[in-house]
Amino acid sequence: MLSSNTLGHSAIHARRKRRLGRKALGAALGLCMVIAALTTWLATRTHIVDLGKEQQLRDSGLLQEWADGTVIVMIRHAERCDSAPGPCLDDPTGITVAGRQAASRVGKGLHQLGLNNADLLSSPKLRTRQTAHFILGQAVASEDWLESCDNQFVSNALAHKRAGHNLVLVTHNGCIDHFARQQNVVGNERASGYASALFVSVDGNGKTRILGRLNEPDWQRVLASAAQ
Repeated sequence: MLSSNTLGHSAIHARRKRRLGRKALGAALGLCMVIAALTTWLATRTHIVDLGKEQQLRDSGLLQEWADGTVIVMIRHAERCDSAPGPCLDDPTGITVAGRQAASRVGKGLHQLGLNNADLLSSPKLRTRQTAHFILGQAVASEDWLESCDNQFVSNALAHKRAGHNLVLVTHNGCIDHFARQQNVVGNERASGYASALFVSVDGNGKTRILGRLNEPDWQRVLASAAQ
């Protein structure tokens, strides 16, 4: 016969096994929940594709969307004088000489896309007005909301988008970042380089979709290639 001590030890051992089993099950369930949450978060993220790659430009549908007048393009100002080693264009609150050249190259790319059905607006800051001038070859109307870069930026941009007309906004990294955040873009993907452009399509219900980003050095090359 088993002694009472032996029976007691067996019972304690069984209880320990059950506790360990419950802990293991709880840990497994917790891990599954973490994995499920991570999977859901990754599925809702928006990635910004590089339109400097010809195939991605074609796959994005940008050229057709632009022809249909359903695009908002947000262009960050060119290289600012007060944070660059190069010579200033003139005023130290404006852009550099290199920035002027970059803006002109972007302008040639935009003209390749076509500006006949485009509305053009700029932030009132000197660096954005200068950038807009050298992109478009003319003075551009400015509005304060393109400088504010607050939570109203997206709604203001959509309010200024006319049906059948593309909207070109020369603005700041902070404003473009606000837009990207609302599209569930995370981390470094939201950062915009000088004179880079974020292209967004807007459907008839006002729903937005990021088509991709085009950096300044790539404009003419990829657009000329896509037009062939």
